[in-house]
Amino acid sequence: MIRIGVCRVLAAVVTTLAMFHPSGMVMAEEPAAVLGRRWKQHSMTQPKPPVVAGQGSAGLAAPPADAVVLFDGKSLDKWVSDGGEPAAWAVRDGFFEIKPEAGSIQTRESFGDIQMHIEWASPSPASGSGQNRGNSGVFLMGRYEIQILDTFQADTYADGYAGAVYGQAPPLLNASLPPGAWQTFDIIFRGPRFSADEKLLDAAHVTVLHNGVAVQNNEPILGPTSWLNFLAYQPHEMEGPIRLQDHGQPVRFRSIWVRRLPARIETFAEQAEPPHAIAKTPSELAAFAGAFQMGDDEAKPPVTMTVDGKGLIVRFPDRPVDMPIVPVSERVFEFVNTDATIEFEVDASGKPGNATMHIGGSTRSLKRLK
Repeated sequence: MIRIGVCRVLAAVVTTLAMFHPSGMVMAEEPAAVLGRRWKQHSMTQPKPPVVAGQGSAGLAAPPADAVVLFDGKSLDKWVSDGGEPAAWAVRDGFFEIKPEAGSIQTRESFGDIQMHIEWASPSPASGSGQNRGNSGVFLMGRYEIQILDTFQADTYADGYAGAVYGQAPPLLNASLPPGAWQTFDIIFRGPRFSADEKLLDAAHVTVLHNGVAVQNNEPILGPTSWLNFLAYQPHEMEGPIRLQDHGQPVRFRSIWVRRLPARIETFAEQAEPPHAIAKTPSELAAFAGAFQMGDDEAKPPVTMTVDGKGLIVRFPDRPVDMPIVPVSERVFEFVNTDATIEFEVDASGKPGNATMHIGGSTRSLKRLK
């Protein structure tokens, strides 16, 4: 198990690196050149995901407050056919069902980086075999497919199991439930990044929980997913529609919502600057050094402060790391790497005594020990 997992990770890394030209541009011919370095697509000898019991869906949970509800149990107003016409799939009893041969559907809205929840059920009783057994798929940005398939006590190629990045990455585990049971996908997706001159900066990545079981763990997507082919990345917009596939079987869906994931707030340059220390001589710093009791627990080992360069080194008894602090005023020292300060009391002669540490909106008393 561990050996197989390590091999898969190494193969993915090698393949990903091989697909990128040194300039950063993905070359269209590269996927064919690296086929010998990974499993052949749709190989029946590739190790199959081990079976694990999933949780399924006991009921319809309310979506998060900031979610875009894509199906409310009543209509497909937020979906259209691939040609832009109203979605022709059947809606009834709180779910909708693929109308075979009616064509795939996609969202009216476009999405980029998302958290997505979708519940689906394969036909019951089951019919067909391999890829013709409850087949559909969730296409993120309309290009990158997470496979939907009835793989409960059924067999197919590993990169086509339910929860696979289709044709690329088999699920880590087979968490499929019996035909007819409502199953869940919870998907965290980060789209690819392209530079202004259309070079690929970073591949898409996806995490998938199938019935509460992690089956893809920040898996790199090596390009648009495809049957019988590896495709190279082509520059595209940062957002695209979510597409549900019509593969000719009446798979059902319900409880679909999406959250757009916000970009992390960047740190301003001034926020990352070290403290603006004031000059103090070694003898002045030595007056602040010593041992201190933190809080009221007299039995606890003391906090110590020793002179070091232009400031002090604080050592907490339960933290095996030296923490530098520097003086930023006559009585206040600031931690170099943490948004915290230690403020000293001084007597009439200016001699430092007890101190207070300020961190995260709270305070900690530091009583000087003799």
